[in-house]
Amino acid sequence: MNTSILVLGATGNLGGEVVRQLVAKGYNVRTGVRQPEKYNAPSAQAEAIRFDCDDPTSYTPALDGIEQLFLIARPLDPEAPLVLAPVIQAAKQAGVQRIVFNSALGVDQNEAAPLRQVERQLEVSGIAHTLLRPNFFMENFSNGFIAPMIHKSDGIFVAADDTKTSFISVVDIAAVAVAALTEGGHEGKAYNLTGSESLDHSEVAATLSEVTGRDIIYQAISEEEMCQGAIDNGLPEPMAGYLAVLYQATRAGYMAVTTPDVAQVLSHPPVSFVDYASQNAAAWKA
Repeated sequence: MNTSILVLGATGNLGGEVVRQLVAKGYNVRTGVRQPEKYNAPSAQAEAIRFDCDDPTSYTPALDGIEQLFLIARPLDPEAPLVLAPVIQAAKQAGVQRIVFNSALGVDQNEAAPLRQVERQLEVSGIAHTLLRPNFFMENFSNGFIAPMIHKSDGIFVAADDTKTSFISVVDIAAVAVAALTEGGHEGKAYNLTGSESLDHSEVAATLSEVTGRDIIYQAISEEEMCQGAIDNGLPEPMAGYLAVLYQATRAGYMAVTTPDVAQVLSHPPVSFVDYASQNAAAWKA
């Protein structure tokens, strides 16, 4: 298969959506995954190849002939700068012309943030790049870390107090990524990606209750309770600490901001939470 686009993280919510949208637009895509034999490709246009950040010998075959790279860190990884630095170097050596990196909203306000350090690595790499800085994913509620809470306990239990968040769907993030990978004019840009509205978790719970017919509640919990629960469910302690930092930013009000960036890139507004919930209602009825 002749392709010049490599997507990392293709088994995750966002990477998988990037692959689906590229394929829908007729692009051949190479997906870098740890176990290509287990990868469920959305079409024959998506070719799986082994890519393991912990195994540098997997870099060169995956990057061979690649011109555009969608780069994403492992979720909640405080070691992202150490993990991704050799990937960026290998991409440069392989002749990759453009990298679209999925970062996070607000990291440009904290030079110590792991994803900000990766952004800085890209800035000095000499590779043309675009930075995506999305807010919390809407999909966290349907098939992310909050989904089991809803399924098991009809509730959302996080350390957000009553503060608001401008949640965004991975559909919109992926669409911006696809534009940056396939169109000109995005090099050197940093897009702060949010939904068009800010909601607190009680409002989220009310919307989910309406579309599912279930009585879903929101209960604010302490940061300590949240992190311990995550650790009890298998999340390594350093990643739980990273999660705590994200919710500290939420409680401080930093995640309530809305930006026009999605609409400016895509020429239409981002998906609303009500529309997302309606389109994914089956996820909470199973």
